[in-house]
Amino acid sequence: MPPYGPPSTPSQSAAVSPSTSPPLPAPAPPPCGVPPFPPLRVRGGSGHRLRRAVWRQRRAMAAGLALTAAALAASGLGGGEGKAGGAGGGAAHATGTAHRRASPPVRLVSAPVRIADAETVRLLRPGDRVDVIASEGAGAGSRVLAEGARVTRVPSASAEGSAENGALIVLSVPRATATALAGAGISAGFAVILC
Repeated sequence: MPPYGPPSTPSQSAAVSPSTSPPLPAPAPPPCGVPPFPPLRVRGGSGHRLRRAVWRQRRAMAAGLALTAAALAASGLGGGEGKAGGAGGGAAHATGTAHRRASPPVRLVSAPVRIADAETVRLLRPGDRVDVIASEGAGAGSRVLAEGARVTRVPSASAEGSAENGALIVLSVPRATATALAGAGISAGFAVILC
């Protein structure tokens, strides 16, 4: 069989060599090197971002604490006094509450007071709060000597005695108020108003 013969048909070549494989791909080109370059310095990198985030969180926490303190001072939770009116009143109220806490507590004393109307005294019970009013007599003015005084003792029903002289009750008041009550009791008659 001559080495160079007529070309064979596809059916003949398939029949002659069934184990032929497709041609191999071309080999990969040789690697080219990456040129050396200095390291990149990113301005405001991750460390800067982290510091900024922590700073923002601290500022937000400080603002929250300041608002909470202002709200507590305006509401007067510790004092139990009345509500302050407006923003300016809240600051004044907070200052007044701090002043009251710094000052020593007011010492209360027991002051016996003779009330002119014995029937009014029968309405009172220990623990009631009353305003004591002094009257100089008919046609004269009257003045409030004690506001919100706490009643500590009232006479019992059996110890009424004469209703003409009134009835004696005991009030818990500051010492200065007790002095004013004792001084006015000499010349004036007392009346009480339940608070």
